[in-house]
Amino acid sequence: MSPLKITTRDAATGPVLEIYGELDYTSATELRETVAATELRPGQRLVLDLAGLTFCDSSGITAFIAARHHAHTADAEIALAAVPANTLRVLSMVGLDQLFPLHPDSEVATRS
Repeated sequence: MSPLKITTRDAATGPVLEIYGELDYTSATELRETVAATELRPGQRLVLDLAGLTFCDSSGITAFIAARHHAHTADAEIALAAVPANTLRVLSMVGLDQLFPLHPDSEVATRS
């Protein structure tokens, strides 16, 4: 079991949340709270960098949707970066790959 760790950094386009470990029903609240506490200005892009994500269940997917809602409420954008293959498969199966811009890494996701 790999506990969830979230680090935040600023990029020119807006905040980047780097997510490490397992995102499941026991840890998804932490991501939701971190996102809710992240200030966004209109026109910014919130990037969720999933390069360190080792597991994601439906609670994690729901946290991504909550993050999308948070961004759109602030008139900001959201993007997912470095989505692991198993998580991408789930996103694709439920059609969420059509709602989230997907990027190979956070460097590409934070280009203007």
